[in-house]
Amino acid sequence: MKKIFVSSVLVLSVTFGFNQEINGGPINVPSENIIDGVYIKEHVPTKRLIPYEYVREADVIWSKRVWRRIDLREKINQPLYFPFDEYLNENKPDETWVRNSTRWSLWTVIKHHIMNNDLTVFSVFNPMDIVKQGSPDGDLFKYPIKAATGKNYYTDSIYKGLVDERISMVTGGGIRAVLNSEGLDSTVLDLNTMVETTVTETYTEKSWVVSKDIVAYDLKEDWFFDKERSVLDVRILGICPVIYESTKEGGKYEQMFWLYFPHCRFVLNNYFSYNTKNDAQWVSFDDVFWKRQFSSYIYRESNVFERKIDSYRTGVDALRESEKITEEIRNIEHDVWHF
Repeated sequence: MKKIFVSSVLVLSVTFGFNQEINGGPINVPSENIIDGVYIKEHVPTKRLIPYEYVREADVIWSKRVWRRIDLREKINQPLYFPFDEYLNENKPDETWVRNSTRWSLWTVIKHHIMNNDLTVFSVFNPMDIVKQGSPDGDLFKYPIKAATGKNYYTDSIYKGLVDERISMVTGGGIRAVLNSEGLDSTVLDLNTMVETTVTETYTEKSWVVSKDIVAYDLKEDWFFDKERSVLDVRILGICPVIYESTKEGGKYEQMFWLYFPHCRFVLNNYFSYNTKNDAQWVSFDDVFWKRQFSSYIYRESNVFERKIDSYRTGVDALRESEKITEEIRNIEHDVWHF
């Protein structure tokens, strides 16, 4: 029996030595036959996804849709942040994106699988609305951005261009002078008739978004009471990375893109999230969202005017309104069981 156990350990060591990344994520086998720890941490990288409980429409007697924001500046949300990735050369992002060798942030996981075409990006605005005059409705998952069949970020130039627009952020810009040539005949090259003038143009400077640039994540979720199971349950429908872009007028929070969360679960299920209490009990990112191990506040609820809280409340009053909505949801379950 002891021989069999030793043999199995050796097989695992060799296997993980040649495959140091399971599903794209790092494990504690830095090289062949070397384990960075007492044992191989294989539970999270190889575990199966726990499916959602099936819910019939007839069993849902109440539901409420809310949008909430996870602020990564809060200490409890730090395991989602972990900003240890960078670009060594901004001009060659495909080749010089360096990630941590032991643990990835939520943004690193998302970005890695977008580039591999494992996750579908949904544009925040209608792609035909170039000036973005309409309302952002990307949380309806109406504007998917997909690579061609059998291709990904590295092999599909059109898909790469669309994704690059959404994984970069504006860092500056302004007006600059450029040299413009007028009066040039396209058929006869006459240098005497070519007039050189100086005109101005607007320009923007961008940089690639890394983990430290993500300041928050927005969630779209449905709360509902299932009478068949007699429980108040919640399902996260979408997740959206948020950055803070600085401008001359100040700055603003900017949603990058939306992802359909049930699809993200298949990816997040196999990546470690740090446990601040016990190094032997690291969980996956999917577990963090499943167990609601994060702090957040509601910034919008379903209402007749489709308005956000900050449109009628500001500052502390907005936070109180968010708590009021949360309390109303809790009271639904309390009222059901109150006799």
